[in-house]
Amino acid sequence: MPWYRGDLHVHTARSRGADRTPEQVVHEARAAGLDFIATTEHDTVDGHGDWAPYADELLVIPGQEVVTRTGHWLAVGLRPGRLIGSHYGIRDGTVDRELARVRADGGICVAAHPHAPYPAGQLAYPLELFDAVEVWNGPWTSDVPWQADNGAALAEWSRGLAAGVVAGQWRPVIGNSDAHLAGQLGTPQTVVRAAALTASDLLASVRGGHCWIAASAEVTLGFEVSAGDGIAGPGDVLGTSGAPVRVAVVVGGVPDGVIRVHTEQGVVAERAATELTATVADSGFVWVSVRTAETMAAVANPVLLVDQSPAHPSPSPSRSSAER
Repeated sequence: MPWYRGDLHVHTARSRGADRTPEQVVHEARAAGLDFIATTEHDTVDGHGDWAPYADELLVIPGQEVVTRTGHWLAVGLRPGRLIGSHYGIRDGTVDRELARVRADGGICVAAHPHAPYPAGQLAYPLELFDAVEVWNGPWTSDVPWQADNGAALAEWSRGLAAGVVAGQWRPVIGNSDAHLAGQLGTPQTVVRAAALTASDLLASVRGGHCWIAASAEVTLGFEVSAGDGIAGPGDVLGTSGAPVRVAVVVGGVPDGVIRVHTEQGVVAERAATELTATVADSGFVWVSVRTAETMAAVANPVLLVDQSPAHPSPSPSRSSAER
């Protein structure tokens, strides 16, 4: 299946602090190498119709950034004009109802910038409530694309990954620019393997973790895990028959990058190079990251490893028990 590049957290002048017009956003998205975006204005969907003139140039998925008193989340894939409730807090017991409304439209719910450094920016809701976690958010007012809050979000996600895989409730990671101003769009971007460039196919693939995060369009990543005749990529489940697996990583556009291979034991292989091969054993998953001395360059969702015995069912991303 082909890979598509997108940004699922984008604002126009309809959002406070943003100044872009839809026409400018479309032009900047194409210049950033994007195939799709999601429009996610703060607590309004009035702009969903603004994108109709550009339907032949860029796939725009209707969405909303839901601003609550105890953190923000993204509703992506809404029925046009569907407004999701906001301005409640974790003590109100309201969020489950609003998450269900998004999923009723076939959309996904994303924990947005969980450790954002401003009042009400830090997410108080458990990550397990959402379909994906935005571990990489844009550069805000800094020139540095990878911020301390992104590092905290990635660390929180990775710390809970092993338990989530065992429980069959792990959450994929994505990265978005949260673009408000010129020059921000597509830094970072989510690269999705999907059957077609449609909202339904893309969101299904994101929900399944068949995606990775790139710092820009210049960054490419090949991440394959193999066992016997089986080959798997991000979000896939690979049967191992209990044997070690081979991990192969090829990176482009990051000449000074360091590739790291992560399992439930932590970082098990590391190399300053554009290619790496390693053998992994005794883990339920493997994922990779690439970074330079200054910043992150790529993060890939895990390949899930199962020994194919009846006692080890295949893990996959799933919703919280309250929504099953």
